[in-house]
Formats: sequence, structure tokens, C-alpha cells
Amino acid sequence: MSNGPLSGISRIVEGKSKRISSYDRSGGNADCIKIGAGETKTLADVSGAGIIKHIWITLDCKDPLIRRNLVLRMYWDGQGHPSVESPIGEFFGQGWGMKYNFCSLPLAATPRQGNGLVCYFPMPFGDGARITIENESDQEVSSFYYYIDYEERSRIDPDEGRFHAWYHQELTTPENANPSREDEGWMEASVQSNCTDANNYVFCQPTGKGHFVGVNYFINSPLAVWYGEGDDMFLVDGEPWPGSAHGTGTEDYFNQCWCPDEHFTHPYFGTARAPGKDNDSPRFGWIGRTHVYRFHLEDPIRFTTSLRASIEHGHNNAFSLELASVAYWYQTLPSAKFPSLPKAIDRAPRPEVNDRDLHIQRDAWRANRPDRKWGHERDK
Repeated sequence: MSNGPLSGISRIVEGKSKRISSYDRSGGNADCIKIGAGETKTLADVSGAGIIKHIWITLDCKDPLIRRNLVLRMYWDGQGHPSVESPIGEFFGQGWGMKYNFCSLPLAATPRQGNGLVCYFPMPFGDGARITIENESDQEVSSFYYYIDYEERSRIDPDEGRFHAWYHQELTTPENANPSREDEGWMEASVQSNCTDANNYVFCQPTGKGHFVGVNYFINSPLAVWYGEGDDMFLVDGEPWPGSAHGTGTEDYFNQCWCPDEHFTHPYFGTARAPGKDNDSPRFGWIGRTHVYRFHLEDPIRFTTSLRASIEHGHNNAFSLELASVAYWYQTLPSAKFPSLPKAIDRAPRPEVNDRDLHIQRDAWRANRPDRKWGHERDK
């Protein structure tokens, strides 16, 4: 039997379709709520069993970083700690507090200008579901509109996992030798071997039984070089390196190739933001903010007791990059508590490197290499 995205649409099942939304209870057109600075609102609190099928949100706030400062949390079956915890922007595929159109099968940010946030990940629950939103900004969210569509069920099949999503961020530290210039004129990381995932950037580390279904990955690079060449690594059930699924490079994992710097949006993977295409003035590609995504909807990575999903930041972890991600997976409960979410002030993204910064970098490099006046010279 097919297990594609429409494979179950013809099945008649026992259930009741219901919706929770921000509609105006008076019958008027003020169909939104306000969320004060520092306030937490409960968007949904459902008892019994069911499956959330669809979420749509749009909002308005004077805070330019409100998408980093609003925290979305979801709780299943009465578990005291959340199974979903992420800034709302990154959860829906919007990095750095920005707004831009994004299109994939399970998640989207829609016109106008990426303001509509949409999720189609199914979210089963057997004994209650709760969704909250916390405003960690110092500004009020003046308008917050939402739909949460779900089905009431008499029971959930025992093999239904619970949806999880975790936000992570890190300013990576180069672990190895500096890059060396190649004949082609671009920079490649150290050619030393890396036989461990110890210093990788981590997408997630769940414990329990389940399967990994994808990641939104946000890269802010200050480098005038290709930021990739980092292998993806998935260690299943405590196995040693190299693990059950070991990849060949950053763009390869995201189903692309040859250092791309262009938009491409497939339902399962793509580049939603490419700095060489999104800056007002043209510049050498890869400098700045890149958003790539990969969903394992046909090829989930299954685990029985644990998973460590990670990726190198440059080959052998040689690059300093500002990274953020949201990983998505399904698993049994109870699930482990997430590490503490960084405070709002610590989540503020670093600015993109500009042309002046590049000149300063170049001057510093030349000052340390007086034999190199132009920059293209090769070591003899």
C-alpha cells in the first residue's frame, strides 16, 4: 500500500472535525487576540484523544524580532514539559526574525511577504493536548490570528508517535586548522580527517523510540567562502561513529550540489533564502543568511532507544558560523526535557557581514601576510 502524502485521504474514519480559532466571539470582525509583553496565552487546551491536522497563524507587532521573541510550546498527554519548544519564526521556517515566502509540504510561510505561518504536520494525542505562546518581547503583539484544526477520536492507534520539535542555536568555534586557498580560487576547509561527531552542530538528541522527519537549518556566515562541506551524521541507538547514516556534505544532505546560492523550493527540500539572491546589492555568494530545509517524509530515520543527529560546520568543523535550527521528529512518551531555551536577548541574531566588514577582514589578512599584496598569490 502507498504511504504517500495523499494515501489516506480516501479512508472513512470515526472522528469529529473541530477548530479552535481567534474568531470574534461577539460576532464582529475583531478576529484576533492580543498578547502583552511577557504574557503567555493558551491557544488550545483539548481533552481526550485526537490529531491536530492544521495550524495557521499571522500576527502584527512593532518588535522587528518578534518571530524570535514569541515562543511556541506544545504538550501531549499531560506531560509536564513541552514536546515542542521553538521561536515561532524558526518553527514555521522563518529565520532571524525575518519575513519571506517559504513553501514545503509540511510547513510554509505564505503571501503577503511570508506573514502567513502554516503547519500540516499531524500531531496525535491520546489524553489531551495543550498549545501555548509566550511573548518574551518588551512589545505587545497587537494582533494574533490563528486556526488550530483537529479531529476528535475515540482512541489513537498505539503505534502513533507524538510530534516533537526543538530549536537549537550556536555560534560555532573552529576546531581545526585554518582554511587553505585552492587553485580554483575559493576556500576549502582543512583536509584533515574527522572520525567523530563530537564537535558537530547538533540538530537533536532524542531518547525513546521514534523517527526523525526533518530540519529547518539557518546559517549566518561571515565568510567569503563556501560555508558547507560539513557531513551530516546520524548515530542510532548509541552506535559508534560513523553510524547508520553518514553523508558527504552540507548541500548534499539538503539534496543540492556544487555550492548553490539560489532559491529552490521542493515539497521535501530546498533553499528558501539565498544571500546572493536576497541582498539589495550583489555580492559574492554565501556571505550572510541562508535557509535550507530537508524533510524525511519518505525516508524517516528510525531509532529504538536514541538518536544523535548532527552536521559538521565546514569539513572537520573548521568554520565559525552562526547557526540555528529546528528539528522535527515523532517518538513515544515520556520524552526527555529539552535543554533550557536561550533567553530572548541571547537569541537576537548577529547582523549580516557587509561590504565594509569584508574590507576590514581583507586588510587584516594582508597585514599578517605582507608578501601578499593582491590576495590571489599562491604559496610557493
